[in-house]
Amino acid sequence: MIDDPYKNLANAIIVQAAKDYQKALRQLRRNPKYEPAQYTKNDIERFFHSEWFHFLTDADPDYLLDHIARLNV
Repeated sequence: MIDDPYKNLANAIIVQAAKDYQKALRQLRRNPKYEPAQYTKNDIERFFHSEWFHFLTDADPDYLLDHIARLNV
């Protein structure tokens, strides 16, 4: 089976967004008023609910965000 480079790129974009979201949540847990982390968190939540995200994957964005948040506890 040949790997689809576009699917690999789409997955890499989503994985990086998840890592960045997890990092922002960790930073906010330490300092809830840290504006760069709050901006990153909000930006990634907008991305996960965007048409672009739905173009990249059929995954449920709310499930993914919730799962990432629970891993970060």
